[in-house]
Amino acid sequence: MTFPRFYPIFDSADWLRRALPLGVRLVQIRLKDLPPDRLLGELALCRALCHDHGATLVVNDHWQAAMDLDCDFIHLGQEDLDTADLPAIRKAGLRLGISTHDHAELDRAMALGPDYIALGPVWPTILKKMKWEQQGLERVSEWRRLVGATPLVAIGGVTPERALEAFAAGADIASVVTDITLNPDPESRIRDWLRVTA
Repeated sequence: MTFPRFYPIFDSADWLRRALPLGVRLVQIRLKDLPPDRLLGELALCRALCHDHGATLVVNDHWQAAMDLDCDFIHLGQEDLDTADLPAIRKAGLRLGISTHDHAELDRAMALGPDYIALGPVWPTILKKMKWEQQGLERVSEWRRLVGATPLVAIGGVTPERALEAFAAGADIASVVTDITLNPDPESRIRDWLRVTA
């Protein structure tokens, strides 16, 4: 699979309704703190929206729900790897993206044969408190060498302008959250991203 270079992350189907008609073709849904019935309902809606727009949906964390709904892609953080049933995930045919922040995590992730590796935060991020300092573009270039042909996602503090720097450093894909969700005109910002990453 050749991935689109623009990879936004959203926390509701409402965001997908806004982004997908603009041309977004790879999107992650990150749902937190929902009861199981609402979680399944929201994921099912996201899956249907992505199907209708020819987009790839990546489900963050909720691998069992993704399997139950016959989704085709999940993203797991390092903590999620501790509890995920990886043989079942592979048996179900789910594609897998994995977050990494240091060499030990990268080694662990690469041993699982992921469909992409994410590195972050490349720049400072306001999304969540993290124990890692910004990784910087040199680390992006280092990861590029270490992951070989595995697609590399840069995340954390990325803007359209910084995405170009990340691509030059070796990233294949730029992932973004707050640069869109906190923008006063998210649709316009999505169009900026699509132009830069076309």
